Amino acid sequence: MIIQELLITYGADHKTYKTNEIIFTEGELPSYYFQLVTGKIKINNYNDQGKEFIQEIVYENEGPLITALFNERLYPANALAFEECRLLRLPKLQFFDLLKDRPELYEKMLSSVSESMYYKYMMMQAMSFQKPEIRLKTLMNYLKGFEEKSPYSYQIPFTRQQLASLTGLSVETVIRVTKNMEKNEILKIKNRKIFF
Repeated sequence: MIIQELLITYGADHKTYKTNEIIFTEGELPSYYFQLVTGKIKINNYNDQGKEFIQEIVYENEGPLITALFNERLYPANALAFEECRLLRLPKLQFFDLLKDRPELYEKMLSSVSESMYYKYMMMQAMSFQKPEIRLKTLMNYLKGFEEKSPYSYQIPFTRQQLASLTGLSVETVIRVTKNMEKNEILKIKNRKIFF
């Protein structure tokens, strides 16, 4: 999103996180702009029973919950390393200095925030339906992208547990529904991998 060298010029440093290591927690005051260099981050919450709900996966060159920097509110969710990852982190004040000096970066920020919001609205709509298949198909269509790709050409990069956490379903439901989707030729399962 923002050129790494530019972030470093303004005082960003690199930080490495191991899988499941906490980057920030729900209820914490945002103090850094984070940008992912390698790996993936998950944005999540836990319900009263401790069940995880993954709200979003953040990929390379993206930043987790950027919107939280623009208001004085606490983080509404946690950010954890989904896999080992390396981030650039720039203190909030230096981040705003950078934006003042380079106002054209607001367009990149807006594009990133818009994509994140699009995903959230799409998933909220899918989750308002009770049918688990609709939830899973919506997520898989989003992951596969907007380009027309041939059937079964995209390997879903998540486990059944992760699909359950992303859709608010139980693992058992995801297993049952994906088998049914395979039977109906909506997806293929090869060596325990899902192809959509």
